[in-house]
Amino acid sequence: QLQPVESGGGLVQPGGSLRLSCTASNISLNSYGIGWFRQAPGMEREGVACISSSGATRNHADSVKGRFTISRDHAKNTLYLQMNSLKPEDTAVYYCHALFGPNNYWGQGTQVTVSS
Repeated sequence: QLQPVESGGGLVQPGGSLRLSCTASNISLNSYGIGWFRQAPGMEREGVACISSSGATRNHADSVKGRFTISRDHAKNTLYLQMNSLKPEDTAVYYCHALFGPNNYWGQGTQVTVSS
């Protein structure tokens, strides 16, 4: 059914920026709360940021607070994770997670690599 799709990952130097996107072609995400998660090799998946369906409530993990910003554009059916001042420890696969009542869905992930 619902299949979130992430994009925007890539290779960037420390201190650089990337903007990740999450959308779905078949279903509107406007009623879904969205979380961005990441998982580095050998590490457990951790939450990075989340946003309510309306966009009024946003939270960011302490490790990324002040550097990353989650947002959404209802008209474009798209969510974003703006990542600034990237560090090597931000290297991971980033996943979009959509939640609405008892329903939840995971994207396939997009690779972010921060390296010189």
